[in-house]
Amino acid sequence: MTEPLLRVRDLHKHYREGRTTIHAVNGVSLDVFPGETVGLVGESGCGKSTTARCILRLEEVTRGRIEFEGTDLTAIPRSQLRALRKDFQMVFQDPSESLNPRLSVRRTLREPLQLHGLYSDDGQLRSAVQRVNLESEHLDRLPHQLSGGQKQRVGVARAMMTAPKLVILDEPTSSLDMSLRIHVIVLLKELQRELHLSYIFISHDLSTVRHLCDRVMVMYLGRIVEQGRTVDVFDDPRHVYTKALLSAIPIPDPTVKRNRLLLKGETPTARRLEPGCALQDRCTFVVEECRCPVPEYDLGRGHRVACHLSKEHAG
Repeated sequence: MTEPLLRVRDLHKHYREGRTTIHAVNGVSLDVFPGETVGLVGESGCGKSTTARCILRLEEVTRGRIEFEGTDLTAIPRSQLRALRKDFQMVFQDPSESLNPRLSVRRTLREPLQLHGLYSDDGQLRSAVQRVNLESEHLDRLPHQLSGGQKQRVGVARAMMTAPKLVILDEPTSSLDMSLRIHVIVLLKELQRELHLSYIFISHDLSTVRHLCDRVMVMYLGRIVEQGRTVDVFDDPRHVYTKALLSAIPIPDPTVKRNRLLLKGETPTARRLEPGCALQDRCTFVVEECRCPVPEYDLGRGHRVACHLSKEHAG
């Protein structure tokens, strides 16, 4: 069997805020295999982006292990990490924030090549903008001279400059309207085929996740509560939180009615880490067993759920 390109085990990220601790990520484990797209979904504040930033060592982890092609990224100094960064890149949510307003597109795309000793001539830059459906004339423009869709495509081009093996996409279409969103998704799929990329796709847009991702992981309060092949999780969700998320997806046909599964109350604070299921205070099916640590039940074909309701379905 093919070895994972990325292997994350028991990842934790906590922040100190005065005398309290913010438990942002709590024991996340995941694999990403060569050429696949893994979706990371959940409501805002569940720890998706923090997980991504820890994987890339943009944030220092509290504890856990992150292996990229067998190298533990948490165990090497930043001086050695810099040389590996060409192999994993990130496309950020808001291109207006992630692009330096003082740098032309040319300089933005040339910098990662120069940093890793890969720059030869401007032909690389022209090829890069053409690959993301921009023109060579865009190379001399500043970010404020570009539309939102153009800026995001520059962000995508920048991430691809060093021919990475893994790209993390942090809600790359959330700031775009629907027509531009579709264009960016098509572009990402084309680049994946052309460059043999692996993606981690972070989003709350479940319709896009279903279209783009091979596997999906559902996060709640810093934990993965359900994971599996996208078709299995979407067609047969087992965790109550996953069912609630999926029940909220809009249906374009007004004649079709869907029964919404509404959770009780509000999302608990991340300042207190309760034992047991993270959803215990909002779930209508909660029992005393849910107050204790919940194992991950294996439903087969990589479909795993941290919910006692799935115990009888586990193999």
